[in-house]
Amino acid sequence: MHKQPRDVILASGSTGRRMLLENAGVPFRVELPDVDERAIEAAIDDSGATPAELALILAEAKAIEVSLRFPKAIVIAADQTMNMGDRLFHKPADMDEARRNLIALSGHTHELNSAVVVAENGTVPWSHVDTAYMTMREISPAYVGRYLSAAGDAALKSVGSYQMEGLGAQLFDTAEGSYFTIIGLPLLPLLQVLREYGVIDG
Repeated sequence: MHKQPRDVILASGSTGRRMLLENAGVPFRVELPDVDERAIEAAIDDSGATPAELALILAEAKAIEVSLRFPKAIVIAADQTMNMGDRLFHKPADMDEARRNLIALSGHTHELNSAVVVAENGTVPWSHVDTAYMTMREISPAYVGRYLSAAGDAALKSVGSYQMEGLGAQLFDTAEGSYFTIIGLPLLPLLQVLREYGVIDG
């Protein structure tokens, strides 16, 4: 891996991921990837890929697309999938879908699979996937309605309709796994790689 300082690009529009990198003192800029996530999912639907593998495939696609546009940069991309057993969840299209999803999750444990990759000039020399296990408390339909009213549009911006760094924390009994994985960016292994690149001080 290269030791000299390089431009770092985060290929994500996620405010949570941006917050984690900023708070950790990583210098970077944001470039949004131009990939069709649903088309990628459809293409591998019958491949037997696990939700964790799907997160990695999507993160790699984002990183490669941006790194081909900026071949001299270190490109960081991430993706998060959420599943409860065999059911894979997606970001809700509207508040009705968010409400149905939260009612389905109530009282159960689901998995958040967070993948992060580093790409250079269209190749991925490093990747990492981590999983957190989230147990939602039993919540009534009436509470779901009040929660969604308070959360507003933020409920449509994450696959589980919650942000653990905010109001979403009230939905849970337990959360097993790294806080960074829950937010959507396994930060500590990424920081180790960025130290190897000389992006941050080691």
